[in-house]
Amino acid sequence: MAIDLRGRTAIVTGAGQGLGRTHALMLASRGARVMVNDFGGARDGTGGAEGPAAAVAREIRERGGEALWDASSVTDIEGVAGMVERARREWGSVDILVANAGVLRDKTFAKMTLEDFRFVLDVHLMGSVICAKAVWDLMREQAWGRIVFTTSSSGLYGNFGQSNYGAAKMGLVGLMQTLALEGSKHNVRVNCLAPTAATRMTEDLMPPEVLAELKPERVSDGLLALVGDDAPTRMILCAGAGGFEAAHVTLTQGVHVAEGPDAPDEVVRRLDEIRGRAGEMVPDSGQVQGAHELSKAAQSGRG
Repeated sequence: MAIDLRGRTAIVTGAGQGLGRTHALMLASRGARVMVNDFGGARDGTGGAEGPAAAVAREIRERGGEALWDASSVTDIEGVAGMVERARREWGSVDILVANAGVLRDKTFAKMTLEDFRFVLDVHLMGSVICAKAVWDLMREQAWGRIVFTTSSSGLYGNFGQSNYGAAKMGLVGLMQTLALEGSKHNVRVNCLAPTAATRMTEDLMPPEVLAELKPERVSDGLLALVGDDAPTRMILCAGAGGFEAAHVTLTQGVHVAEGPDAPDEVVRRLDEIRGRAGEMVPDSGQVQGAHELSKAAQSGRG
């Protein structure tokens, strides 16, 4: 096997069913010891039960793997810390975090309450932050770590009725970009996975014949590429129905506009040129934008 995870410990959140379950099973099939986390709530985050996480852990053990389970909410700082410590105490390390837990509370922005907006951000974004923070020092100290955040095309490109979900999912891209930079010298690699899959989260959004093509296992195929020894870092891997693509946040070459009272009008006049994609780049860090703009200003001054 090119991706051999024997001796590695993985934590998968939201692993009681759907994508999280297939992630956990696939990691275990490659030898990882898996902490199966799932709050066991409804799709909107209400309720809670221990059954889903326990069932997946039992399924892994029945297949000959090693697994524990935990029913903490990813928003519970103490619960997450306890889960991480239990995995470390049982298996000696925590090497892989797959932050997959999520909820949906879809409505148009006009009808959405601030409570529903905040709750979705708390679970998707802050829940991922809490889990990453709980494993960060361990991974840095052992000089090996793989973190995968679950983003979405709804965050990357927008989706009607999902302003809360989209904001949270794009926030995870920003988190990934910075943690990948900060973790690089410690061999902690951080990526995002943008899935298209038939799960409880999508069952009402697509017709049955489409859902039949979107097996969660095909997304988990891509997950494995993000957690092995040769994993990339700072990648947004899109996956679904056997298709795999990379998404990028790019910067166009743009233009330089001279200072003066007509500058705003010049910007408006040249918007098509500004957004033209010829020669666009993927910046290594946020500083690249400023350096690019100063370079154009200097060239303009020399002209």
